[in-house]
Amino acid sequence: MDFAGAYSWPYVRFLLEGFMLTLQVAIVAIVLSFVVGIILGTARYTRFPVLTQVVAVIVDTIRNLPLFLIILVTYLILPQFGIEMPVFWAAVTGLTVFEGCMIAEIVRGGLNSIDKGQIEAARSSGLTYFQTLRLIILPQALRRMIPPLVSQSISLLKDTSLAVAISLPELMNHVRIVGGQNPAFYLPAIIFAAILYFIVNYSLSRFARRLETRVDA
Repeated sequence: MDFAGAYSWPYVRFLLEGFMLTLQVAIVAIVLSFVVGIILGTARYTRFPVLTQVVAVIVDTIRNLPLFLIILVTYLILPQFGIEMPVFWAAVTGLTVFEGCMIAEIVRGGLNSIDKGQIEAARSSGLTYFQTLRLIILPQALRRMIPPLVSQSISLLKDTSLAVAISLPELMNHVRIVGGQNPAFYLPAIIFAAILYFIVNYSLSRFARRLETRVDA
C-alpha cells in the first residue's frame, strides 16, 4: 500500500472529478425518477382498473430486474433500436427507470396512508376526483413520503457505482484507473472513495431522520 503516492494531489483531484460526476448523475437521476415515480405511483393509486393493472405490471417487472441489467440495456441494447445516448445519459436513464419504479411504490404507499374519509369529505364538498387527489391527498402524502424518498436517494447515489460497467467516468471508474496505475494505490483509492460516499450518505441519512422526526411530531 502506498498512501502517500495515492493521495498525491493529481490522483486526489482525479478521484474528486469522478465523484463530482457521480453527484451529477445522482442529482439528475433523483429529480427525473421523482417525477416518474409520482406519475406511476399516482396512476397505480387511481381507480381506473386497466391503467392500474398496466402500471402495476410495468412497476413490478422493473423492480424485480437487476439495476445492472437495466443500465446495460440502456447502453448496449437500445442503440440496436436506433436509440443512442451518451454514456452519461445512458446511466441516468437506467437509474431513472429503476429508481422511478421504486419511488412509485413509495408514492402509492403514501397515498394509501391517507384516511379515505378525507376523499369522501372532499367529494361531498363538490371537488372532482382529480381535484381531491391534487389538492387534498397528494400534498399530505408527499409530506409523509419525504423520509423514505431521501432514503431512496441514498440508495440511488450508491447505485451509480454500477455504471462503471459502461465506463462512465464516475468515482469507482476512477478508482479502477488509479489502481491500474499502481496496484499499491488500490486500497488507498478505495478508502478515499468510501470516505466520500460515507460523508454524503451519512449527511443524507441524518437529514432523513430529522425529517422523519418532524413528520411524526
